[in-house]
Amino acid sequence: MANRPSWDSYFMNIAENVATRSTCLRRQVGAVIVKDRRILTTGYNGAPSGISHCNENTCLRTKLNIPSGERAELCRGLHAEQNAIIQAACHGISVRDAKIYITHKPCSMCTKMLINSGISEFIYKNPYPDTMADQMVFEAGIKIYIVE
Repeated sequence: MANRPSWDSYFMNIAENVATRSTCLRRQVGAVIVKDRRILTTGYNGAPSGISHCNENTCLRTKLNIPSGERAELCRGLHAEQNAIIQAACHGISVRDAKIYITHKPCSMCTKMLINSGISEFIYKNPYPDTMADQMVFEAGIKIYIVE
């Protein structure tokens, strides 16, 4: 019998696959919300449904040379975590006490949403420097860790 991946590796691999659907020019991020080892929803970063995908002409962040981690409001796209939460809301799925597997550590904006949605554990693969997010995670008592 072949070696089976751990649950964390399994769900992170799925998050990485979900990220391949991203339409962002800068960073492809995927998220998977899991409860009791069952996938509730997934999300990737990109423009809202019905709006054209980002490209060299529509990406204001690229046009204005805005550094990563700054001025998130100047982006057409939603983050993967936001899309995963929105999918749960659209389908009436509670994410309270669930875990989220994310290819990249959440920013402060997503951290606020994840905390208020009741997600109790964040598992990520790639770092993202956001001290405000770190402070909120600590204060809220959220479990957060990195998976290789």
